[in-house]
Amino acid sequence: MAKTALITGITGQDGSYLAELLLEKGYEVHGLVRRSSTDNLYRIQHLLAKDRLTLHYGDLTDGGGLTRLVGDLAPEEVYNLAAQSHVKVSFDIPDYTTDVTAVGAVRLLEAIRSAGIKTRFYQASSSEMFGKVRETPQTECTPFHPRSPYACAKVFAHWITVNFREAYGLHGCSGILFNHESPRRGETFVTRKISLAVARIKTGRQEKLYLGNLEAKRDWGFAKEYVEAMWLMLQQDEPQDFVIATGETHSVRDFAQAGFDHVGLDWQKYVETNAEYHRPAEVDLLKGDASKAKEVLGWEPQIKFTNLVKLMVDADLKLVEQGG
Repeated sequence: MAKTALITGITGQDGSYLAELLLEKGYEVHGLVRRSSTDNLYRIQHLLAKDRLTLHYGDLTDGGGLTRLVGDLAPEEVYNLAAQSHVKVSFDIPDYTTDVTAVGAVRLLEAIRSAGIKTRFYQASSSEMFGKVRETPQTECTPFHPRSPYACAKVFAHWITVNFREAYGLHGCSGILFNHESPRRGETFVTRKISLAVARIKTGRQEKLYLGNLEAKRDWGFAKEYVEAMWLMLQQDEPQDFVIATGETHSVRDFAQAGFDHVGLDWQKYVETNAEYHRPAEVDLLKGDASKAKEVLGWEPQIKFTNLVKLMVDADLKLVEQGG
């Protein structure tokens, strides 16, 4: 009999890749979707005809709705990927960010606990929790020092998952995923902003690219590979937390340069900085050590920085040329 999985945030980058993966593995997949007046299903449009995919309107701010849905579905696996996930925006709407990203995780965990079912739970934790890092590279044991409302909310969601694991015996895992990108990344995130601008500038549709802090360094991997790590975590007999990363760090400047180099343009002619895009408190350097994931899960990244940039630029060139 097919396993049943519930994915919150199924319309996002990670949710769409995870839904594909689980459907390929024969799961019955259920996705939580916020009601919107605009189309928010474009990342999963190609999956909607699948007879093992069912979408449910709901929201992490609605505890009663979550309780009813989890009770009705009794899923073997729950993946909590939903969040207000834009770091810069979290400074503008801290209350909402906390309600969805932090308290939303509690509501979902309580829904599972009150249903009395043996669900395996995945919490999408973030490398942003390390913030002002205490050591490099960062491991599962590195202390957290969050530097944004988003990161603070993620720290709470991370520790409440640990608490439910220890207090109630929940099979709960947190994946501390470092930055992971793809052609499905939202256009307001810096990597996609760069790749799309490169494509538009190359084809004469844009003149300049305005960015914030060019010196911020991140550990960037490919989202499609990272969702496999999520699934692997829930297949283990003992629930544990894992850092998922490439072990390499590159600056925003490096990403921009690699993107423009790929299409034969000099990035310095097109990129300008704008203080509007700076965060009130910056995270300067993130670099993950995923050796535990390699040892326990057998997971390691295949696509590294340069190929990731090329993959994203090529996809956006195709998109722009098709009129997207």
